[in-house]
Amino acid sequence: MLPINLALTSEVQGHDPSDVARVAAALQRQATRDFAPIWNISATVDAFPRLEDVPVGYWPMIVETDINVPGAAGVHEDKDGQPFALIAMSDSWSLTASHEMLEMLADPFGRRLIPGTSPKRGQGRVEFLVEVCDPCEAADLAYTVNGVLVSDFYTPHFFDPTDSPGTRYSYTGALTKARQVLRGGYLSWHDPASDHWWQETFFTQRRQYRDLGVFDAKSGSVRAWIDAQTDHPGIDQGLRKTDASLKSAVAAGKASEEASSPKAAAWREQVAVLKRRKG
Repeated sequence: MLPINLALTSEVQGHDPSDVARVAAALQRQATRDFAPIWNISATVDAFPRLEDVPVGYWPMIVETDINVPGAAGVHEDKDGQPFALIAMSDSWSLTASHEMLEMLADPFGRRLIPGTSPKRGQGRVEFLVEVCDPCEAADLAYTVNGVLVSDFYTPHFFDPTDSPGTRYSYTGALTKARQVLRGGYLSWHDPASDHWWQETFFTQRRQYRDLGVFDAKSGSVRAWIDAQTDHPGIDQGLRKTDASLKSAVAAGKASEEASSPKAAAWREQVAVLKRRKG
């Protein structure tokens, strides 16, 4: 299987290239170690200093400032029909980048559907949109890779017709049964009988069902149309500095740096010794 090649680049003025490279490395490890064995999708993630440096054939993931248009952040298609992702810059942009990367890998064109029984009583068989992070997208369900905050994601068992003890429904295990929506998340599906799209959301104290109406093809993909009507502030606007998940990730990042610095010093010392020997 040929791997999907992703390019991470930032259009944010003054954005430290080291920060972009560090997040790219974490995303590469998540894609290879965590996501690929579960979804059987192979991918590479490389950091590039400029959008002009991205080779032809890569799907770009572009970090931008002030994406204030609903639905603008997320995965889209260019004029040639190839996927690209826009990521809103924030203190938790790595979480957003992970979310968009995983959803782009699982469903590059935002229209993959899997049949199943509707969560809404009496609705019968429906078609679920494959958005691997949405039901468990809340920041308190995220985890860290290399000290970088990344998103949890569901497994293909998420669409199993019945629940089974010991089954892994999401990478972290936060999801404990099929088609479950955790606080801060949502799930979207198409009802063939009415041709309407629906959502189960858990953004407040109670779950709600939303009738989104008939898909408007002028909006692009189904995913882009749904994203324009769905508010998920932790992804669109980022987390506050006081958010517990972000503070925990920052602490993990500092611990990773503290471990890396002595290694870097040791490598430099060894290189210096080798250079002296050669001289």
